[in-house]
Amino acid sequence: MLIATWNVNSIRTRIEQVKNWLNQTQTDVLCVQETKVEDSLFPLQELENDGYSIAFYGQKAYNGVAIISRLPMDDIRFGFSGELSKEISIKEMDHQKRIISCLVEGIRIVNVYVPNGSSLSSPKFEYKLKWLNHLKDYLKAQSVRDEPICLLGDFNIALEDRDIHDPERFKDGIMATNQEREALKKILGNKLNDVFRVFEQDSNHWSWWDYRSGGWQRDSGWRIDHIYLNEELMNRTTSCSIHKAVRGNIKPSDHAPVSLDIDWPFEEELELSSNELFF
Repeated sequence: MLIATWNVNSIRTRIEQVKNWLNQTQTDVLCVQETKVEDSLFPLQELENDGYSIAFYGQKAYNGVAIISRLPMDDIRFGFSGELSKEISIKEMDHQKRIISCLVEGIRIVNVYVPNGSSLSSPKFEYKLKWLNHLKDYLKAQSVRDEPICLLGDFNIALEDRDIHDPERFKDGIMATNQEREALKKILGNKLNDVFRVFEQDSNHWSWWDYRSGGWQRDSGWRIDHIYLNEELMNRTTSCSIHKAVRGNIKPSDHAPVSLDIDWPFEEELELSSNELFF
């Protein structure tokens, strides 16, 4: 099964790029962020015409997440209130459409668009830390069902210095502070693995290049788009790749897709289930 994440920076602006990439890669499940469209205007028909099912959770001009799948989706959950009680603080977080989840072939896929935080002096930074704390509670609530989990999306956090093209320049700046990194590490605990780092240890692998600073032209990027798996799924994953060439498209998103290939459903289990029919 091919699963991917991509901050598309407007699904309507880049719908043809998304469709072309899905066709080229034959991705089974694509989680997108920054759809920037209210639900009534989501380009549903264009994707359904190509055989995809879509779950989306959006708002006008900002944020927004969606899951595009050629496989059936079950138990779709929208926002933090999809897992947590609908208390006032949860409703406050869900004003911004940033998290959606579903089951695909028994895997709980959780698609997130973590707030950027703007700057350390901004109220948006405190909002980001609060949002991350809610994500920790969300995943704890989800874990009681013991579902295999794939957590992925735009995290707006470089977890390590090797995830930044110039770590000294950005030391203790937004997306690289100890507060953000520690908050993410608490979310991951000892149960979720950074899949890309299992396959690639070196630096110089970026998923985002800032429009404003000419980052793409100088290959000055950050790795802030991540996929995390629990051990059961990690043991069945054969690769994880950043599709850097997509960033070179005409009128591209500032992010590139990240994908993994996982042996799921497990072939031996399917064979066993088939054999059991004869006994």
